[in-house]
Amino acid sequence: MKGVYSQPDNVLGRISQQELFPDNTYGVDSGGDPQVIPKLTFQEFQEFHRRFYHPSNARIWFYGDDDPNTRLNIISAYLDQFEASNASKESEIKAQKLFSEPKRIAEKYPVGDASDIKKRHMVCLNWLLSDQPLVLETELALGFLDHLMLGTPAAPLRRTLLESGLGDAIVGGGIEDELFQPQFSIGLKNVADNDVQQVEELILSTLKKLADDGFTSEAVEASMNTIEFSLRENNTGSFPRGLSLMLRSMGKWLYGKDPFEPLKFEKPLEALKARIAQDGPKAVFSPLIEKFILDNPHRVTVELQPDPKKASQDEAAEQENLKKLKSNMTEEDLAELARATKELRLKQETPDPPEALKTVPSLSLHDIPKKPIHIPIDVGEIEGVKVLQHDLFTNDVLYAEVVFDMRPLKPSLLPLVPLFCQSLLEMGTKDMDFVQLNQLIGRKTGGISVYPSTSSVRGKVEPSSHIIVRGKAMAGRVDELFSLVRMVLQDVQFSDQQRFKQFVSQSKARMESRITGSGHSIVASRMDAKQNIAGWVGEQMGGLSYLEFLRNLEKQVEEDWSTVAGLLEEIRSSIFSRKQVLMNLTADEKNLANAEQHVADLLSALPETNTLEIPSWDNRLSPVNEALLIPTQVNYVGKAANIYEAGYQLKGSAYVISKYIGNTWLWDRVRVSGGAYGGFCAFDSHSGVFSYLSYRDPNLLKTVDIYDGTVDFLRELELDDDSLTKAIIGTIGDVDAYQLPDAKGYSSLMRYLLGVTEEEREKRREEILSIRLKDFHEFADALEAVKHKGVVVAVASPDDVAQANQERPDFLTGKKVL
Repeated sequence: MKGVYSQPDNVLGRISQQELFPDNTYGVDSGGDPQVIPKLTFQEFQEFHRRFYHPSNARIWFYGDDDPNTRLNIISAYLDQFEASNASKESEIKAQKLFSEPKRIAEKYPVGDASDIKKRHMVCLNWLLSDQPLVLETELALGFLDHLMLGTPAAPLRRTLLESGLGDAIVGGGIEDELFQPQFSIGLKNVADNDVQQVEELILSTLKKLADDGFTSEAVEASMNTIEFSLRENNTGSFPRGLSLMLRSMGKWLYGKDPFEPLKFEKPLEALKARIAQDGPKAVFSPLIEKFILDNPHRVTVELQPDPKKASQDEAAEQENLKKLKSNMTEEDLAELARATKELRLKQETPDPPEALKTVPSLSLHDIPKKPIHIPIDVGEIEGVKVLQHDLFTNDVLYAEVVFDMRPLKPSLLPLVPLFCQSLLEMGTKDMDFVQLNQLIGRKTGGISVYPSTSSVRGKVEPSSHIIVRGKAMAGRVDELFSLVRMVLQDVQFSDQQRFKQFVSQSKARMESRITGSGHSIVASRMDAKQNIAGWVGEQMGGLSYLEFLRNLEKQVEEDWSTVAGLLEEIRSSIFSRKQVLMNLTADEKNLANAEQHVADLLSALPETNTLEIPSWDNRLSPVNEALLIPTQVNYVGKAANIYEAGYQLKGSAYVISKYIGNTWLWDRVRVSGGAYGGFCAFDSHSGVFSYLSYRDPNLLKTVDIYDGTVDFLRELELDDDSLTKAIIGTIGDVDAYQLPDAKGYSSLMRYLLGVTEEEREKRREEILSIRLKDFHEFADALEAVKHKGVVVAVASPDDVAQANQERPDFLTGKKVL
């Protein structure tokens, strides 16, 4: 929980919820306040678990085509072992009564040095919308209203707040309807002390203006098309649809309502569309703003104030509490605590016995297909450009990727690429401002995105690096999709200095938030940048180097905008050429054929620029151990090395072993015993980099030692056939991960770009299925390179780094980040 309490956005969300719900379960911290946890006795913990973690308080969900009677017989064998309890009734959520007047609260949060706090306030307005759950049609209408106000860069409430210059980024999640009673939250972060009141006034005045004026018909049409497209497509990405449906049902089921009601959107959607058509959008949405927000006294304004002393004060208070607890304990109490702690640690570090593991139901290897999942691919040409086509049923949706090679770019331009991609979708053309362009995309398509993608290629030094323009549309609107893609690529003008300045500020705020909340990703990026070119490129566009670039860019945009705008144009002219493009299309055969002329029109509109010289990207960060210093109660610790450079030859067994290490050794030692929120490892088969990472970790050197202990763990490992089979099946579950048609087409594209053939996929699968214990022992030799030559990077507190360097002099080079 210290990790949650270290991230300002999480602190803001926790306080907001607790203040909105002072009288029911939502008003307490479900994870436990670190200052209060030491007061919890084991008996209280055990009794709470006994009362509420009981089948009588459970919801059981089935999804699949197996026999329902067989399912029920299996589950009955387990449930029959329990006596019914009153847990479900005792854990019922009581409704929070609405306030008679608004409230305001100010709290502190930890930051770095006092020099950093000039513009670090956060303010968020929160409403509890109703004293009871809402009917489905009202929920759906509020969902549309939320999208209209905040759902896109062109949404008026979002746009007004960001263009005000009062803060750098939006906080608050808009409409939240997963709890018993719905809520609405909106605010800004990185606000100056004397601007806090202005933010509150701006939010209220903007909501009042939206209620008075309503929304444009174009905005309503764009939101309606976007949300309806999403509901009908039901694209859950790699997340299994059955689990997604279960989670959607929980919003009602947990509170005694019909679990299938949230899944039946058709009738309420048609009713809402009919109301909008008959009465007009203002008659539908303005009363919602007035009733649930403007005229609603149950409002809590939360201000978070930066405090450079808070971290040390909290730590001192915790130590004082522990000191008091210890002073009240007798010698016998302390001896018993030491004994219980030793017993607990032994239990945590002792693997479950084979006979216990065998009781867990599992597939057998006979259930696993011997061949990898085949995705149809046809490689052809249109207008002299290579086009990949995947004939898959997509329910009349065409998915398209326009892929541009990024290698012609100068390395100095790489940090600008993410902002360049954002500008293409969030700046206007000479005929349309960005709001009109954004709404046109929403009205005519299922969405367009633009982003960079970079990876190492096995056996090559140079990376695969591209800008990908990704879009989707119903078959009848494919012409409009490609027309809009062409407009985005060629007609967008880089002329709006103030808007670009907002992009920089927003990106900087996101990166700073990412360091505190997802420091493991910053660590991984930093380690990769020390290992290979692809890692260096990725870090320039999304790691600490990118944050440092953004901080310098803010001033340059203000003082020398013409140069920045010129660099954006240079990126466009360097990349967007017919010579450097590849197309990827996924749909059924009929829709692929119908799309060909529209693809040809797009490609023929691209210039045939010839790149005379490909600049060198041969860069890496210095391979020194680094500590990125931030104010935090927890750390993110990583260690990595390239095992290909140490002589390892890729085998499919590496995937099984990596997953097994994460699920056993690292889970037991870093998380269960070490107290981190997560401990895992990753092997990039394209680059050869094997990396260890921890998440919200109270330790630093201890975790590094656990990483180094992996070698001995593998060498001494004993596995029975059942455990080995489960390890294989778990890996195949990742390899054969659930994919919808668009993801299948995209995966096939990535394999094509990285040179992964069907023959290689078959070979790796065979190696996975035939893995033996000796492969685990042999992999220990490869991990010797990580133990002895690996680079360590940690996002950590200055105190923890100072202690680490005291124990191991000059182990980490510190670099202040926040």
